[in-house]
Amino acid sequence: MILLTLSALLLGVICGLNVPDNIIVSMLSENSDIILYILMFSVGISIGMQDGIFRKLRDYNIKIFIIPLGIIIGSTLGGLVCSLLLNVPVFKGMAVADGMGWYSLSGVTIGKLGGAELGSIAFMSNLMREIFSFMLIPFLAKLGPFCCIASAGATSEDTTLPIILKYTNEETVVLSVINGAVCSFFVPILISLWFGFV
Repeated sequence: MILLTLSALLLGVICGLNVPDNIIVSMLSENSDIILYILMFSVGISIGMQDGIFRKLRDYNIKIFIIPLGIIIGSTLGGLVCSLLLNVPVFKGMAVADGMGWYSLSGVTIGKLGGAELGSIAFMSNLMREIFSFMLIPFLAKLGPFCCIASAGATSEDTTLPIILKYTNEETVVLSVINGAVCSFFVPILISLWFGFV
């Protein structure tokens, strides 16, 4: 999975550098919003296909939201600290961190709101969060299943879900899907919120 992600990124960079007038590249860049809506739609389908997810939601009640709330607060505080350390405007730093691993959405959205450079930073930092999650989940599982969900952030419902399942249990997977859905819901809201203060 890591190799495939990095290969796709590298191939995209090569296409961008060497084929600037390519019709496919132009079509993708001009229709990035439509591609993101399709991606969000597919995330919704993956949530709907999870057996027992709504029953589990009733069982856990309001407690189900503690994990995503902690991830959102932790990501925001991490963005705040990093922006202060790196001398980046605070609200921009928090917007980048609140991508919570959803590199495709955060990269494009922040690129449109804050420019190509900041969009690239958002893309790379959120991609690195996903890649580090793949590498760290086997070790974090020894500390507890919720640590695996926290590191994955918004990706806990899709790309990192198979590795979370491998190293935890089915109950954690249900929590993981719900967490990913909640975090994914808040990513565009938080990015727009922080850029409202810029």
